[in-house]
Amino acid sequence: VQLVESGGGLAQPGGSLRLSCAASEFTFNNYAMGWVRQGPRKGLEWVSGLYSDGSDPYYADAVKGRFTISRDNAKNTMYLQMNSLKPEDTAVYYCNSPVLVGRGSTYWGQGTQVTVSS
Repeated sequence: VQLVESGGGLAQPGGSLRLSCAASEFTFNNYAMGWVRQGPRKGLEWVSGLYSDGSDPYYADAVKGRFTISRDNAKNTMYLQMNSLKPEDTAVYYCNSPVLVGRGSTYWGQGTQVTVSS
């Protein structure tokens, strides 16, 4: 498994960012995928996910209505469009498969830092 997150950065409150997750070394289009974040002094939080075919997206209450998850199986890539950003969205964002994590995988990419501040 290899996962490379990108697209993070500094955004003002109310701003937008689009994260990307490039996957390789496994059959991406066979697996549900999701985004996880870890804020300062906080644990890991699954914020969004979707099935292998892109159906039935899940959103944590904290991001519902502001974030949109999508994937392009032809490109082995997943995205997270983040709008109306809030300071509490500040975190390192990781992508992973809940299926692989549930099976005991300990692999995590390097993540991408999102900082929301004026």
